[in-house]
Amino acid sequence: TYIGSPRHMHEYAQNAMTYVRHYGRPDLFITFTCNPKWIEIVQMLLPGQTSSDRHDITARVFKQKIRSLMNYIVKQHVFGDTRCWMYSIEWQKRGLPHAHILIWLVEKIRPDQIDDIINAEIVDPEIDPDLHDVVVMNMIHGPCGAINPQSPCMVDGKCSKRYPRKFTTETITGTDGYPLYRRRSPDDNGRTVTKKVKGNDFVVDNSWIVPYSPLLSKTFKTHCNVEYCNSVKSIKYICKYVTKGSDMAVFGIQNSDNDEIRRYQIGRYVNCNEAIWRIFSFSIHERHPTVVHLAVHLENGQRVHFNASNIIQRAETPPATTLTGFWQFAKAIHLHKRCFTRRCHVITLGTLHQRNFNVGSKAVRFLDIRVCILLMLLVVFIQFTQKTMNASI
Repeated sequence: TYIGSPRHMHEYAQNAMTYVRHYGRPDLFITFTCNPKWIEIVQMLLPGQTSSDRHDITARVFKQKIRSLMNYIVKQHVFGDTRCWMYSIEWQKRGLPHAHILIWLVEKIRPDQIDDIINAEIVDPEIDPDLHDVVVMNMIHGPCGAINPQSPCMVDGKCSKRYPRKFTTETITGTDGYPLYRRRSPDDNGRTVTKKVKGNDFVVDNSWIVPYSPLLSKTFKTHCNVEYCNSVKSIKYICKYVTKGSDMAVFGIQNSDNDEIRRYQIGRYVNCNEAIWRIFSFSIHERHPTVVHLAVHLENGQRVHFNASNIIQRAETPPATTLTGFWQFAKAIHLHKRCFTRRCHVITLGTLHQRNFNVGSKAVRFLDIRVCILLMLLVVFIQFTQKTMNASI
């Protein structure tokens, strides 16, 4: 239905599951967050302004950054050849956009390669001072807990993100969800830093570090959480998380109607940066390759888009779909006369039937279901080619 509706987001989740069904589980789950201290944003601000005063600059810079990130991963092959990918843009309550990205690689990441791609420890400042500064500035969670009970991640007195994490000397896979990344304790040569939390010094060790890719963090200098997907059980959750949609809040005492659009409008809240993003017509969801939906519906039961000016015309002559186009194509070329097999199941108006056709003295069968699907794909390709040629003309 309308963009951003629960049905619309459910459709995107089904598209993600299509990738999983065809290509298997994704390899990497990346959360890429806008950094208001990026030099590209700071240089464009007027004296006395902050990034919260210029959401147009923040939106434009983040759009370029997410494009650069995807080119870096897909075209530069920093993690290997990419088979497919998808991402979705969301906004935090304070206004900063972030992207949830799923990456499928041609060569799957092996367990012994995780430590080469993902790190969850504080870097030695003498070996790589630039990466150390990025990690200390952007990749430390909280701190939360007893020292900071008002942290946004605290739910019922516990951290909803499960920090601080347990120390492990080696990365462990095979558990449900994400693997347990290597986090060495201070007694095992793990490094620590001291941060100010509400005016008090707090020693941060590796248990507070959000998993990251050293290559991406050093390149883009922002909060960039990188996770390895090792469990099939977590795939459905991740695909739904990527396409969960905007936050909503509705409160009412009166009896509510069943108007989905009205409930969506009164319940959704949009911050300034998201409003600017939509005004600029920047894409919120991207994926490659494209998922083509094959229509299966009852007679005159296809989805119809209409407005006040063309509602009567749409009702009298509903638009063609891939299914109706297939039957028109089959009728035009007399397809039933070209098939000479005995019996088969045919898809007719969304139901399954068995039919016989007699051509002369031969009993013929209409079509195999697989052939139907292949021909439907052919119709989709022909329609797409015609639209492309018309657009070019």
